[in-house]
Amino acid sequence: MVSIEEFPISSADHIPGYKIVETKGFVYGLTVRSRGVGGNIGAGLKSLVGGEIKQYIKMMEDARQESINRCIDHAKELGANAIITIRMDSDSIAQSMQEVLAYGTAVVIEKE
Repeated sequence: MVSIEEFPISSADHIPGYKIVETKGFVYGLTVRSRGVGGNIGAGLKSLVGGEIKQYIKMMEDARQESINRCIDHAKELGANAIITIRMDSDSIAQSMQEVLAYGTAVVIEKE
């Protein structure tokens, strides 16, 4: 995992304390995740009684982090050192599969 100090990302169109000196373009990172049979059974049983389904929370947290990491990798391939206007999107693509997408604008920044 890349830390924010190593590779800044922001949901805003700027990063405080830095100026954008070059825009490299659109970048994205995508992952698709599925719970195994055991996880689906456990989650199904939990859904009968209600409450938070921790198996799915962990799966979605991991998927979000993986999509951000892939977005950062894409930005690095373009020669960027930061991402601005980062967004996340998620959708089901099958009954037991979830797609998670991170996307934004790769930029080169310098300290002000």
